[in-house]
Amino acid sequence: MAVPVQLAYFSDVLCVWAYVSQIRLTELKEQLGSEISIHQYFINVFGNTDKRVGQGWQGRGGYAAYGDHVVEVCRSFPHVEINPDAWKVCRPASSAMGHLFLKAALLLEQHGVISGEPVAGYDDRTVFEELIWRVRCAFFEEARDIGQLAVLLEIAGEMRLPVDALMEQINSGAAMAALCDDFEKKEAYRLEGSPTYLLNDGRQKLYGNVGYRIVEANVLELLESPKGQASWC
Repeated sequence: MAVPVQLAYFSDVLCVWAYVSQIRLTELKEQLGSEISIHQYFINVFGNTDKRVGQGWQGRGGYAAYGDHVVEVCRSFPHVEINPDAWKVCRPASSAMGHLFLKAALLLEQHGVISGEPVAGYDDRTVFEELIWRVRCAFFEEARDIGQLAVLLEIAGEMRLPVDALMEQINSGAAMAALCDDFEKKEAYRLEGSPTYLLNDGRQKLYGNVGYRIVEANVLELLESPKGQASWC
């Protein structure tokens, strides 16, 4: 059996472009199956939303204007829903807590506490992948403040995940250590933002609102290239 192509996906849970791009990861898995292995990492583009949105958009209307911008982006992608209160009314202070929470869940998967296998009821997503999607949807669809740990634990409870085990990973510092490793990868690969797809040991980098066919073409090239041959992309 051929070795699957390794794809590293870096995103911020509050990034609208990562929200609308989630479907591309699903499509890659559906089309390529065992030929691709996707690993998700997190970067804090919205680590301080007051600075990025409140101050960054101050001259353009602040949070309200940014909320309008997000609504307009989502209108171009009929596969997603958007709550107009996202950013206008619901203003998470940071995406960092969401990332910390998700790294705790990933550690539970790695330790065998939760399954890492695709679940039919989650459209063949793993529990971890489903949790990422639900955290994104909680903000963009439901306007819930995913910057608050209490809200994240509510989501975990809705999925019947072991909340005490998640908190153990957070309280012990293990989840923070894993998240810091993601940040180090961001610096090492000089990533510009969210979302970013990395292939071929970082030689191929696709950043932003990249169409599915472009991502797929890069993956297929690696599948078809002779072993050990670097890509020219």
